[in-house]
Amino acid sequence: MSQHIEHIGRKDILWSYASAVFTVGAGVFLLPFILNKMTDETVGLYMIFLTITDLVLLLDFGFRPSFARTVSYIFSGGRSRQREGVEQVEAGSEVDYGLLRSTLSAMRRFYRWVALAVMALLATAGTAYILYVLRAYEGNRQEALTAWVLLIGINCYNLYTFYYDALLTGKGYIKRSQQIMILGQTVYICLAIVLLYAGGGLAAVTGAQLVSTLVRRWLTYRVFFTKELRRELAQAQESRSQTTGEVLQAISPNAIKVGLTGLGGFLVTKSAVLLSGAMLPLAVAASYGLTVKVMDILVRCGEVFYQSYTPKLAQCRAEHDMKRLGRYYKISILSLAGIFLLGGTCWMLWGNMALDLIHSNTHFIPEEMLLVLLVITFLEHNHSVSAGFIMADNKIPFFIPSLLSGAATIGLLLLFVKGLGLGVWGLILAPGLAQLAYQNWKWPSVIIRELKQAQ
Repeated sequence: MSQHIEHIGRKDILWSYASAVFTVGAGVFLLPFILNKMTDETVGLYMIFLTITDLVLLLDFGFRPSFARTVSYIFSGGRSRQREGVEQVEAGSEVDYGLLRSTLSAMRRFYRWVALAVMALLATAGTAYILYVLRAYEGNRQEALTAWVLLIGINCYNLYTFYYDALLTGKGYIKRSQQIMILGQTVYICLAIVLLYAGGGLAAVTGAQLVSTLVRRWLTYRVFFTKELRRELAQAQESRSQTTGEVLQAISPNAIKVGLTGLGGFLVTKSAVLLSGAMLPLAVAASYGLTVKVMDILVRCGEVFYQSYTPKLAQCRAEHDMKRLGRYYKISILSLAGIFLLGGTCWMLWGNMALDLIHSNTHFIPEEMLLVLLVITFLEHNHSVSAGFIMADNKIPFFIPSLLSGAATIGLLLLFVKGLGLGVWGLILAPGLAQLAYQNWKWPSVIIRELKQAQ
C-alpha cells in the first residue's frame, strides 16, 4: 500500500470539475422534470429541502475538514496531532498506523453522537419550521410531510458516515472520490426521474436521494479500506501518544472554530433561502432559490482547484514549503475569478432563455440583481479560499468574525425584507454588506502578507 498522500494531477482536476457540476447541479438537472410534475409552491419547498441539507452538513462543527487534515498529516508521516500549528516532518516519513487507528475510532465516536443530536434537532425545531412554511401550502401536505421524514433519515445517516469523505480527501484519493460522487448523483437523478414519472412526488425525490447516499458510502468504504490497509490497521496498536480521546481533544478546539465559521458562512450565504420561504411567497422563494442553486454550481467549479489540492496544502504546511503553497494560492484565486467571469457572462446572456426552452414556469432573478449577486458571491468565496490557506496551518483566526457576519446578515435580512420591504434586493444586499465590512478584504490580505514574508 502507498504510504503517502496520492499524487494529485490534471485528471483529478478534470474529474473534480465534472463532480462539481453533478454534485451541486443534481437539483438543477432534475428541475425540468420537477417543473413538469410539480407546482411552483412545491419547487419552492424543494429548494428549502436542499438548503436544509446544506445546513445539516455544517452541523459536524468543522470536524470533517479537521479529520481530513489529520489524515493528510498522518499519511505525510506525522506522529501527533497538535491543537494549533503543524508538526514539521521530513518528506517520505513512514505512516503511523497506530495514530490512524486512533483517529478512525475518534471519527466514529464523534459522528455517532452528532447524528443522534441532528435527528433530535430536525424532528423538533425542523418540523416546526416546515409546518410553518406549509401553513398556506395548497399541495399535498401529507406527501410533503412524508418527504420531510425521509429527509430527516437521509441526513442523519449521511452525518453518521460523514467521515468517509474525510478519509478519501485526506489520503488524496481525489479522482476516485469525484468518480464515486458522480456515480451516486447519476443514480439519484435517474431514479428520481423514473419515480416522478411513475406517479411519485417530492417523497420520490428524497427516496432517490437515500439510495444514492447508500451507494456512495459503500463504494467509498471499498476504495479506502483496501486489503493492505485493513491488515496494517489490524496489526497496529492504538497510538500510545494519542489515544482516541486525546485525538478528539487535540482536534476539538480548532474543529469547533471551523464549525462556527461554517455556521457563520451558512448564515451569510444560505439563510436568505430559508427566510425567503417564511417571509415571501413560495413562488418568489423558488426563483431566488433556483438562482442560488445555480450559483452554487459556479462556486463549486470555481473552487475545484483549491478543493482538489486541499491535502497538498496540509502537506506544504507540514514541510514548510511556502513557495509551492503560494503557487497553489495564485492558481486557486485565478481559477475562481476566471470561472465567475466566463460563467457569469453566459448566465446573464442565456440563463432565462435556457429555462424558456424547457418551458419552465420558474425563472432566475432579474439581470441587474443577478449581476450584483455574482459580484457579492465572488468576493465571499475569494476570502473563503484565502481563509482555507490560513486554516491549512491549523490556525483559525476567523471564526468570531464569521459569526458576527452571520448575525449581521440575519439582522439586515429582517430589516431589509420585513422592515423596508425590499424583497429579493434585501436577500441579496444583506449578506453582501455584512461581508464587505471586514471579511472580504481581511483574509486575502493576511495570506498574501504571509506568503510575501516567506519569500
